Amino acid sequence: MYDATFKLVIFGDAGCGKTTLTHRFLTNVFKPDSTMTIGVDFNVKSVATLGRKVKLQIWDFGGEERFRFLLPTYVRGASGGLFMYDITNFSTLAHIDDWLVVIRKEIKPENRFPILVVGGKADLEDQREVSSEEGIKIAKSRGLNGFIETSSKTGDNVEKTFEAITQLMIKKAGLG
Repeated sequence: MYDATFKLVIFGDAGCGKTTLTHRFLTNVFKPDSTMTIGVDFNVKSVATLGRKVKLQIWDFGGEERFRFLLPTYVRGASGGLFMYDITNFSTLAHIDDWLVVIRKEIKPENRFPILVVGGKADLEDQREVSSEEGIKIAKSRGLNGFIETSSKTGDNVEKTFEAITQLMIKKAGLG
């Protein structure tokens, strides 16, 4: 028996690591050769945090612009979101407003859900184009709920990311 079922949307530009992050979270395995997501992928995982058992429905959106039209339909009913960018590619963070416009146009202010800014590929420090400070600044300036950097390759902060967004969703739902 679950205390809650939450719909979690993961969005951001193509190639920034959304599918790899999801796969690592679901299986604890790094899959270096994941293929481009066509449209949207859907997965489910049970998690326990804050004394609650939660079913996460994870919606991983294809990041190519030609799939962006799907996002408004799938974002309805979401409880939380992860905006993901690639720390080695500044333009993936620069497009945050394009993504947020799509989401905020669809969601009434009273139904807004928590969103974390997630910098992916943190293991590629020598290729970094976006500082952690810049990611934090963007998250704060957009009124988002936090910032974290992850590496699907090493597993760093993968569990922590999903635990943090789940805790935010539990609190927003009045369960924690």
